[in-house]
Amino acid sequence: MPELPEVETTRLGLLPRVVGRSIRDVVVREPRLRWPVPRDLAARLRGTRVSAIRRRGKYLLFDCGTGHLLVHLGMSGNLTVVPPDRPVRRHDHVDLALDSGDIVRLNDPRRFGAVLWVRDPGHHALLDGLGVEPFEEAFDGEYLHRASRGRRAPVKQFLMDSRVVTGIGNIYANEALFAARILPSRAAGRIALGRFERLAREIRVTLERALAAGGSTLRDFVGSDGAPGHFQLEYAVYGRQGEPCPACGRPVSASRHAGRSTFHCASCQR
Repeated sequence: MPELPEVETTRLGLLPRVVGRSIRDVVVREPRLRWPVPRDLAARLRGTRVSAIRRRGKYLLFDCGTGHLLVHLGMSGNLTVVPPDRPVRRHDHVDLALDSGDIVRLNDPRRFGAVLWVRDPGHHALLDGLGVEPFEEAFDGEYLHRASRGRRAPVKQFLMDSRVVTGIGNIYANEALFAARILPSRAAGRIALGRFERLAREIRVTLERALAAGGSTLRDFVGSDGAPGHFQLEYAVYGRQGEPCPACGRPVSASRHAGRSTFHCASCQR
């Protein structure tokens, strides 16, 4: 599933091609996404100008003046800018035709993404209740320590709770916990402030490195220009079961927690 670095990479790539442009037309080939694409989406968007594109967690918000187009990439989606003569492929579900001639195209093989019209993002059910952003000033070790008190859930599950911190998924939770030398299965409520301070720093560093690499491409993700990300080449533990730990050389271990694959070094993390 695209996580914060992949969504932010997409947003940054869209900015110079989309912001300031008007939406000339909308084509919906498959409305049956995770939530149905509104039937009146084309009527609402046609002729509007995109004044900004923001990100909230893993959601993109296109500011169209009278409201916002909310896009979620789901588990396998990508949003690319293509020329008008680009042949339509299987799973190309929604097109935004811009006045520049460019097409913003959503391809989503598993159809777990979303394309919705939102009047007020601040009070929408999908966005209301999201936790702090990892790059916000409010996000630090003290915040994580305070939010974790009394929590018996494993710290990896705690980090992936979007009500606590938004945008961190399985890949980057694994990588940040390794960098902070914290065992993913350790109860969040039993981790001391000093260790959370290191974890908060490592989360930011991990996400910054992923952004610089254009995110991760394990199967489907590509940026808005169609290029894959490369951060998967820098993974320390994710997907490296049995391979040498980059710190101590012992084999990386794998397990499953809450239905998700978890990777760690039993020697380095505690």
